[in-house]
Amino acid sequence: MTIGGALAGGLIGTLVLTSLMRAANELKLTRMDLPFLLGTALSGNRARAKAGGYLLHFCFGLVFALGYYAVFTAIGSAGWGLGAAFGLLHGVFAGTALVNVLLPLVHPRMGSAMTGAGDAPLLEPPGFMLRNYGVQTPVVAIASHVAYGSIVGGLSSLGG
Repeated sequence: MTIGGALAGGLIGTLVLTSLMRAANELKLTRMDLPFLLGTALSGNRARAKAGGYLLHFCFGLVFALGYYAVFTAIGSAGWGLGAAFGLLHGVFAGTALVNVLLPLVHPRMGSAMTGAGDAPLLEPPGFMLRNYGVQTPVVAIASHVAYGSIVGGLSSLGG
């Protein structure tokens, strides 16, 4: 196992995850736009939000890859299948606690059940497993995170 493999996996895995989510959005399978969701926490300007969101998403992809690597090191094993299992857990965490509990605490432009009629948030709340962005969104999000995890796990296991 190598940390370089984990970081390479994080970069490539995030590129794949983001591309899959973007393709699903363009194919009208989901309205989810992760970079926009993240970026609007930084800026109310839609173009800047999108750019900042891509940067944040790739940074988070590397941070999560380091977390995967830490667990792989602790258990003494890494691989494509184990990474895919971690990706499944990561996707479930992202679709539940991360975007519904943690993100709304710090996101100034996300609506909630408590948003008043006079407020105009840029984002509607994602809902459980991101279902407010379309009924197929949970499948797309989970599949994309499984791909990410598999790539991080696989590349982490190479060399060393």
